Amino acid sequence: MVPGLSPSSPFGHVLLILLASGAVWVGSDWLESSAEHLSAHYGLPAVVQGSIVVAVGSSFPELASVVVAALGGSFDLGVGAIVGSAIFNILVVPGVAGLATDDALDANRTLVYKEAQFYMVAVAALIVTFAFAVIYEPIPEGPPLGGSITRELAVVPLCLYGLYLFIQWQDVSDHEAEEPPAGIAVGREWLTLAAGLAVILVAVEALVGSVEALSVTFGVPSFLAGVTVLAAATSLPDTLVSVRAARSGKAVTSLGNVLGSNTFDLLVAVPLGVLIVGAAPVDLAVAVPMLAVLTLATVLLFTALRTDLSLSGGESWALIGAYGLFVAWVVAETVGATNTIPGV
Repeated sequence: MVPGLSPSSPFGHVLLILLASGAVWVGSDWLESSAEHLSAHYGLPAVVQGSIVVAVGSSFPELASVVVAALGGSFDLGVGAIVGSAIFNILVVPGVAGLATDDALDANRTLVYKEAQFYMVAVAALIVTFAFAVIYEPIPEGPPLGGSITRELAVVPLCLYGLYLFIQWQDVSDHEAEEPPAGIAVGREWLTLAAGLAVILVAVEALVGSVEALSVTFGVPSFLAGVTVLAAATSLPDTLVSVRAARSGKAVTSLGNVLGSNTFDLLVAVPLGVLIVGAAPVDLAVAVPMLAVLTLATVLLFTALRTDLSLSGGESWALIGAYGLFVAWVVAETVGATNTIPGV
């Protein structure tokens, strides 16, 4: 074997991350394409199609990363991927989608006042769940603000997602569906969706293992590794979906995918990881600063969308620039240049 090309070497892990990211992209493309066709076949409204069906499909890599990381004893890595992916989705995905179109990316009042504001509630609910873990399930020999998220606490965000589904169901019940397009092979679309899920599961397992190995090799905390590398890799499908929808003139679906995907990640993916392992530790001193950044990013996107109910080219560049500042801050935390996240 050529020196340095061993699967267990750093170069081997980097190569595996690239290959697994490509597989996630391909599997997600199958999954999202089939989900979009099935949504059209069943006559779902555009905002529901973007915020639930397509969003859940594009969020499956993040869900898989949390489950795989939790089963492997690296829950921090999975949560880091969720938070980092949420920040990436809020800043980069709409920014790239906005730049991919010739005109401004149009929103509507339903998207801004329902989807965006409910997502803010989702961020607050996750912070409250983490706080409950510190108050009611403190870790005796852990960090000062450490706690354990139990299955009972994990039910809190899941119940909130149930409310979200109820609201969306009300929209579906009031919606007058158009005639479904002809030529959709429903059985084949369901098979394609299942194949996409299988490819994503296998690829994410390899991705999580390689990112965790590199974080150990270079001494990078698993949470920060998840926030950057793993988050960007699992967010590729969201980028693909939103850009494709924007170029097709489906601006509401493009932006709805971003907000719906993040709502699913925070209220379902993280709690599901806890339900699988039984309990998971959380350090509020690490989690709150990252969630504060996510809150600021959400406010920035909300402000951009509320002005003229559209996302202009300048606003798109501002969102991407804000993500660049976030990455610079994470790098500064990793090398010790700043110390705003205690214990990292």
